[in-house]
Amino acid sequence: MQTLTIASRESALAMWQAEHIRDRLRALHPGITVEILGMTTRGDQILDVTLSKIGGKGLFVKELEVALEAGQADLAVHSMKDVPMQLPPGFELAVIGEREDPRDAFVSIQYDKLSDLPPGAVVGTSSLRREAQLRARYPHLVVKPLRGNVGTRLKKLDEGQFDAILLAAAGLKRLGLGNRIKSLLSVEDSIPAAGQGALGIEIRSDRPDVAALLADLNHPRTAACVRAERQVSRVLGGSCQVPLGAHATMENGSLHLAGFVAHPDGSGFIHDVTVGDAADPEAVGQALADKLLAQGARTILDALPQ
Repeated sequence: MQTLTIASRESALAMWQAEHIRDRLRALHPGITVEILGMTTRGDQILDVTLSKIGGKGLFVKELEVALEAGQADLAVHSMKDVPMQLPPGFELAVIGEREDPRDAFVSIQYDKLSDLPPGAVVGTSSLRREAQLRARYPHLVVKPLRGNVGTRLKKLDEGQFDAILLAAAGLKRLGLGNRIKSLLSVEDSIPAAGQGALGIEIRSDRPDVAALLADLNHPRTAACVRAERQVSRVLGGSCQVPLGAHATMENGSLHLAGFVAHPDGSGFIHDVTVGDAADPEAVGQALADKLLAQGARTILDALPQ
């Protein structure tokens, strides 16, 4: 193979991620040319409706998969939190890369942290997961939807449309915008989305040649954590329509996994933790999902709009 082509969304963050993987591959395989095919997805085009109402974050992935299927690209780079829990037949995640900061970031002009916001302050977020946790912990705040790429969201904050916004810390740091972060929400106060902060590389299942070239980019520790998180989301039907979070850490060969599910308004908040063998991350995720279901998660999930 002489050339590898990476399919990527054209947002600044997605291109940073693709360029990061391109540079890593060039360093690993000096004899191979690595190019980027930039694409605009439906998720990037439809900005006046929340993702949960137009099909979820899978809209950021589908066009890239079409390019893989057509042979226009050899691999696609995704934020793992955007990757649907079930990939279409014929595709696989070849790599889960080392995780950046998984936390949510508080960004504001006037305030330093969430607890500083006065009653009626307007907080922007694109995520039902963040919204549910915000409403559960800070019912006196007004939560409004915020779509668009990172630059667009920051611009809306700077224009005064919001008193504060919540974004993934990883995206801000990767774009060199870490200085915009006023404070970071702990993973206990705002449980991240499954896979938040990690990059995934998707390929066609019939491309073992590509998988071999990518193997050194996989980060086993991150991969185990993300696989456990994704299993919780998979069992509970995780998508943009489900206010759900799952976050794992590894200590001495064990996975410590926390997760929650709730109504979008923050009511019925169900949270639990579990510890299990890092050698079987899906079993750890299943155990936590079972705990949440035993506490009534199914009632919440059945009440959510389909």
